[in-house]
Amino acid sequence: MNISGAEVTNISKHGFWVLLTDQELFVAFKAFPWFKGASVEEIINVEWPQPHHLYWPALDIDLAVASIQSPEKFPLVSKVSRKTKASSRRTKLTRV
Repeated sequence: MNISGAEVTNISKHGFWVLLTDQELFVAFKAFPWFKGASVEEIINVEWPQPHHLYWPALDIDLAVASIQSPEKFPLVSKVSRKTKASSRRTKLTRV
């Protein structure tokens, strides 16, 4: 199912606004830090495959709409996956 209507309407140094058919949500970089280093092109390329979540394919980020509406209810958790070399260590932030 592909829901139409998701659109990034504005980007500032503090975050960006996503318009979903009947509501506009602010995605703060402080609450969603993995967007802070993203390009404008990566941020505006948003898909709305289900009514309850959004997807940024260039960034491989899935977000529940509820986590944008109430980020305090979805605390960040850091997961570090280790490879054989220390230089290839990755940190992944997720909301629980």
